[in-house]
Amino acid sequence: MSAALLALTGCGDMAGGFGTGGTETTVAVPIDPSASTAVEGAPGLAPETAAPPPPPSAQTAEALDTTTPEQRTAAAAPAEVPTKSLGTTVAALGSPTEPGLWMKTPLVDSEQQGRVTNPANGKSSLVTLLPLEGPDTAGSQLSLAAMRIIEASLTDLTEVEVALEG
Repeated sequence: MSAALLALTGCGDMAGGFGTGGTETTVAVPIDPSASTAVEGAPGLAPETAAPPPPPSAQTAEALDTTTPEQRTAAAAPAEVPTKSLGTTVAALGSPTEPGLWMKTPLVDSEQQGRVTNPANGKSSLVTLLPLEGPDTAGSQLSLAAMRIIEASLTDLTEVEVALEG
C-alpha cells in the first residue's frame, strides 16, 4: 500500500504563537493508513495525553492536533512532583496523524509518563514515553501536539530534554 503525502500548510503562522512569526511552512509527511481508523483516545496513551484521531480531511497542524485546550494547558504546566532525567535526544516530528501527546524514544524500555523540555525556550510538555528500538543515542519522534506545546519547529530537528514524570 503506498503512502499518500499530506501537506501541512500555515504551520509558521498558527494561532497561539507557534511557528516563526508569519512565515508559511509546508511539511510533507506520510499518512499512516491505519491512523484514521484508530479508536477514540489513541490506545496505549494515558488519559491525560490521549486524544481522538484527526479527521481524514485534516491538512493543517491545527486540524491534525486534536488535543483540547485544557489538555494543552495541563501538559504545559510544570511538574508537581520531581522528575528523573533520562537525558537529551534529538526529536523529529512523528506521524501527525497519530493523536495525543507522546514521544517514541530509545531512552525508555516500557511505556511511561514523562516530560519533554525544549531547552531553547524552557517550554515543556507532559507526554507518554513510548519505547523505540535503537541505541540511546538514536533520535526520537515527538507528536505534533507536543511539538506545538514546546514551540519546536515542525520541520527541523530539535534537541529536547527527557524526564520521567513523578
